[in-house]
Amino acid sequence: MLFRQALIKYAQKNGATKAAIRYKTNRQYVYRWMKRYDGTLESLADRSHRPHSHPNQHTPAELKLISDMRRRNPNAGLVVFWVKLMQRGYTRSITGLYRVLRKQGEMAVKPPNPKYIPKQYEQMLYPGQRVQMDVKFVPAVCLVGDAKGKKFCQYTAIDEYSRFRYLEAFEEHNTYSSALFLEHLIKAFPFPIECVQTDNGTEFTKRLLPAQRRTPTLFETRLKQCGIEHKLIRPYTPRHNGKVERSHRKDNEYFYATHTFYSFDDFKKQLAVHSRKYNNFPMRPLNWKSPADYINAFITNGEVF
Repeated sequence: MLFRQALIKYAQKNGATKAAIRYKTNRQYVYRWMKRYDGTLESLADRSHRPHSHPNQHTPAELKLISDMRRRNPNAGLVVFWVKLMQRGYTRSITGLYRVLRKQGEMAVKPPNPKYIPKQYEQMLYPGQRVQMDVKFVPAVCLVGDAKGKKFCQYTAIDEYSRFRYLEAFEEHNTYSSALFLEHLIKAFPFPIECVQTDNGTEFTKRLLPAQRRTPTLFETRLKQCGIEHKLIRPYTPRHNGKVERSHRKDNEYFYATHTFYSFDDFKKQLAVHSRKYNNFPMRPLNWKSPADYINAFITNGEVF
């Protein structure tokens, strides 16, 4: 407003053209504010553009209908709420209804999402109480030379108590490979296995095949013969096999990201070296002891770190 007042005073003294040039505006702007100026600073204030009347505004009866309907339907969305109003004689547009609801603070009340309370994970008390098992495919970029274009897979078993792992390379994954891996696992682990936990892949079970779900796989048959319980996780929830899944992420980071394989025998040898390094590497969950040390202490002295 002080700018406009200075502009007008200069124009009254020197003319509108010189005032427009000096204040870098146009003459129409100068004439408009000279016409409005009555000697007070308040006359130079911006006027409201709000219309003096609102012929299309909601009537008190319509506002009452909206409030009553919202009270009975606090969670109804905008479209559903609008349809319900139209069934009772409401004739306004949905955009007009939205503006009224927002102005009056009567938008739909969204019920809060139920708080997720994670289930406490069961802690194992001794080695072999439960072993997680899974299959991982070797990344294609790691296969070079004669191995390029082929598919190799890594079978993994990890003891939940000690994080002790057994890895083995296979050229295919099926129920026969799983049963063979189980036989080698039983010999490799220095403790008896009570339970094996897997996902619902067809190499382990036919649970998700409706026509064959009652037919045990060779892997399940072998488990039963060895007296080992088979626990299946809920379908499509790999987090329930979290320890073996996490170990696979570590394999990607520390093994597959830096190694290439020229043949299946090459992959098998390098995987065996990686497995030994893993079992002898200190881990924070084990109080910075390696899985091998953790197992040896338990077997020798029944000691828990």
